[in-house]
Amino acid sequence: MKSNDWKDRLNIVYSTNPDFQYSTDEKEEIETLPKQQQKLRVGIEKNHRGGKTVTIVKNFTGSEEDLKQLGRLLKTKCGVGGTVKDGEILVQGEFKEKIIELLKKEGYTQTK
Repeated sequence: MKSNDWKDRLNIVYSTNPDFQYSTDEKEEIETLPKQQQKLRVGIEKNHRGGKTVTIVKNFTGSEEDLKQLGRLLKTKCGVGGTVKDGEILVQGEFKEKIIELLKKEGYTQTK
């Protein structure tokens, strides 16, 4: 049975085609790769941060929820704050070696 919710068709004027499919702006969720296949890169950055140092974890392939969960784990283990945005995990402070070690313990074997 077709969904007839008017909110899904909010900016559509009218179509006479009976087989017309309304398209919505839903983003497809990327499937998370297994931990062994993730090629995470850990780096330190100081630019554009008011002189503060942050550790960045890049190249995570997967859903936003899994990325947030990994970010929460890293921030907790390091005992500092941080954020997850634009597909990257930002951890406050210089924790490159500790984060690489934590990721390898968690099963992310291709981490550099």
